[in-house]
Amino acid sequence: MRTRPRLAVKNLAVHPKALWLARLVRELGTEHVHAHWAAASATLAMVAAEQARVPWSLTAHRWDIREDNLLRTKASSACFVRAISEAGARELEERVGVEGWRPVMLRMGVELPSGRATPREGGELRLVTPANLLPVKGHRYLFEALAQLEGVSLDVAGEGSLRSELERRAKGLPVEFLGAIPHPELLESLTGGRWDAVVLPSVPTPEGDREGVPVSLIEAMAAGVPVVSTSCGAIPELVTEGTGLLVPPADPAQLADALQRLRDPELRQRLSAAGRNRVETEFDVERVAARLGELFAAC
Repeated sequence: MRTRPRLAVKNLAVHPKALWLARLVRELGTEHVHAHWAAASATLAMVAAEQARVPWSLTAHRWDIREDNLLRTKASSACFVRAISEAGARELEERVGVEGWRPVMLRMGVELPSGRATPREGGELRLVTPANLLPVKGHRYLFEALAQLEGVSLDVAGEGSLRSELERRAKGLPVEFLGAIPHPELLESLTGGRWDAVVLPSVPTPEGDREGVPVSLIEAMAAGVPVVSTSCGAIPELVTEGTGLLVPPADPAQLADALQRLRDPELRQRLSAAGRNRVETEFDVERVAARLGELFAAC
């Protein structure tokens, strides 16, 4: 199969590492190699596993599917290919294009915290958007929604190329840029009730970027924190009816309406309980790991 020059260079660059990994696999007696991302890291795993003569598998995420780095070759070589969303599974099937071939759909799991946030009373809202400052995250539309509301403040947790632009857009709004927060600190703040809701106003980009199933939303729901997001990419696979609030992408008016609804403490209580239950049923890391172990054993 022909490979685009840029991808061919990436694949060649990992070849020495693949030979090193193959030797290590043989020395350690490793019985299976699994790669995350279907890009050059999967090329490395494929070559190493074939050299070491052990089975291998991979987990595909989002952009790596669209990149299509030898996907058909990898699908034929791997004992299984895992997708983490239904949308990703459909795109994998289309790009591999082999009749009868199907990926395994198995979610990304998170650890369920023992404690949960206790939704506050009152109508004032403290929001957080834990996301890299990138176009696909749609921060600008949330800022436009905030301009229509009173008694709502926002913390922006993350770094990225858009920080300067977003700081200009947020001027005069109750928005604080926290920068990158250590992950344990973020999780502790979620379960501790620092924020009333997590908002992720994701949008598709002209370059074709779309959300998968954002871990930030899974972790918020696991912590009992209500979520507000958009019907972008695979987000509706997580935030189903009654487990959070979804609005169309790039629609500040409807986003403001959803935040206005969230002022209701009883609604926040219902979303808190339903969101946690949603994660327990399909995104619990222990269940996901057990199923992944079964797949390894079957190879």
